[in-house]
Amino acid sequence: MSFITTPDTTRLFYKDWGDKNAQPVIFSHGWPLSSDAWDGQMLYLLQQGYRVIALDRRGHGRSDQPSYGNDMDTYADDLAVLLNELDVKNAVLVGHSTGGGEVAHYIGRHGESRVAKVVLVGAVPPIMMSSAEWPEGTDMAVFDGIRKGVFDNRSDFYLNLAIPFYGMNREGVEINEGLRLSFWNQGMAGSIVGQYACIREFSEVDYTEDLRKITVPALVIHGDDDQIVPIGHSGLLSAEIIPHAELKIYPGASHGLAATHQDQLNQDLLKFIQS
Repeated sequence: MSFITTPDTTRLFYKDWGDKNAQPVIFSHGWPLSSDAWDGQMLYLLQQGYRVIALDRRGHGRSDQPSYGNDMDTYADDLAVLLNELDVKNAVLVGHSTGGGEVAHYIGRHGESRVAKVVLVGAVPPIMMSSAEWPEGTDMAVFDGIRKGVFDNRSDFYLNLAIPFYGMNREGVEINEGLRLSFWNQGMAGSIVGQYACIREFSEVDYTEDLRKITVPALVIHGDDDQIVPIGHSGLLSAEIIPHAELKIYPGASHGLAATHQDQLNQDLLKFIQS
């Protein structure tokens, strides 16, 4: 297993597969998951000849579980440590949900010198809750409910959250127990401290200025039936804010479209990377 150590001595687990001379594709996962959420995309792009890299965010997956640094500034700096240590260049950054905020904030803090393209998938930017600039967001009571669910019984909360996450509560959609348990397993591998703190980072942090700093080609992918990060206050706005963004909407797709629409997403990623 591979780890990097950050300046504050936190050890972070990462995957690095493929030819070190191939173009790298970097994946940032959503909450409360780990890099395993990207396995379908990483294996596919590895088979296409790309180098694929993914980090378990601090407090998530197999990384350390510190009580400090569980904020988006540090998450973005952790990603910078990984890219610097591996000397990654000409990278395609792919972020899902909270990971989309991490990718945007990385560029906002560290620039695009190592970045060729950006993909946001069901991502939280510009901001999930209402703000002065974007007033039609999700009410704070929803995020307080998530905090309560994590605090009271996160095991049960994650089992139940997986259902709308993957759209299993829609008519005609069967419960996929394997997918549900994978979500639960990834969530329970992380730290309640880090995951609780991260709720603020995906809900209250405003990434608008970070999005405006993305000048490389960008692809925004979002499901129009995303019950976790509604498209109207996220993907649609991000595609307008980013200077050179292409928007691709998946009809009927849920928040967890990397799993439910794996083949379609893989093909769209490959096409965008090669374009």
